[in-house]
Amino acid sequence: MTTAVAAMNVMCKKVLVALSGGVDSSVCVHLLKEQGYEVEGAVIEFSPAHKGAVEAAKLSAEQLGVKLHVIEAHELFRKNVIEPFCLEYKAGRTPNPCILCNPSTKFHLICEKAKELGIPKIATGHYAGIIQTERGWLVKRSACVQRDQSYMLYRLTQEQLSMLILPLEGLEKSVVREIAASIGLSCADAPDSQEICFIPDNDYAAYIERYYGKSKQGDIIDPDGKVCARHQGLLHYTVGQRKHIGVALGYPVFIKAIDPEKNCIYLARTGEEYAPGITLSDCVAFPHELWDHASVSALVKIRSRANLSPATIQLQADGTAMVLFDEPQRAPAPGQSCVFYTEDGFVLGGGYIQQQILS
Repeated sequence: MTTAVAAMNVMCKKVLVALSGGVDSSVCVHLLKEQGYEVEGAVIEFSPAHKGAVEAAKLSAEQLGVKLHVIEAHELFRKNVIEPFCLEYKAGRTPNPCILCNPSTKFHLICEKAKELGIPKIATGHYAGIIQTERGWLVKRSACVQRDQSYMLYRLTQEQLSMLILPLEGLEKSVVREIAASIGLSCADAPDSQEICFIPDNDYAAYIERYYGKSKQGDIIDPDGKVCARHQGLLHYTVGQRKHIGVALGYPVFIKAIDPEKNCIYLARTGEEYAPGITLSDCVAFPHELWDHASVSALVKIRSRANLSPATIQLQADGTAMVLFDEPQRAPAPGQSCVFYTEDGFVLGGGYIQQQILS
């Protein structure tokens, strides 16, 4: 073996792990070290609310014996995640901050740091799989369906996927915690991270109003088209919501639609929350032979915790799409993502829900 080839083989065994200090990313480091990788860690301080995560990552790095790089990204995170998140809610939509963050900020910064350090691979503690095909790179659902996070990764670029290793594919969370405990990690029993990482108390409405001002009240329209109450601002509500609407009509209702132009919320009777289809915008498509056809039969997920459901997808060249469900789906919410899957669990792509198709 030549010196150049030997050096290349050593370099290929280097990996930069996105280390948050939580149990998943910490066990990710341990597993990679066991596989013979030379591991370094990187923690991103996305906002002032993440200073605790940085300290937790430092402790994990010390316990695991790896070098840690701290990346400060307040401004980029504000621009790419916080501002769009707030504006989407003010417009009556329901964004997913992790989907906004992953391609534009988290994976972007980790990949850039790895390239700066001359490290060819990155890794995270996501529960999903990665596979290379003749056409390109694909994300696959985790064998542990209850923990699967492939939905959150559907907007990653081919370059990001080509660098990515996901060591937790197929592992149960209980097994991950057992591994952490067996090697003495202090994070072994740490609770799972909260849903909105930059809002410590998870009160997103108060957070948005603190920075963008008090929301404007408006009308709530009952199923018969009459004004029945006043809402406290569109950002306090989401399509599909059934509780805490602030109306008493004598029969169950839910939020059917939110109209930001009229500043109105429309209610419908329970039982009318199912839509036969949706339209999408800003779609992405992973390289797969199914896209050789104008109309694709696949499985779709309309929110992170939804079940997979069969549908027909018509993807347009302008990045829009029409999705027709085989069976109507409950309350698809504008701003959420609809992610496409093959029957064997590979991610085909996805897009942002724009509106329901009502008939």
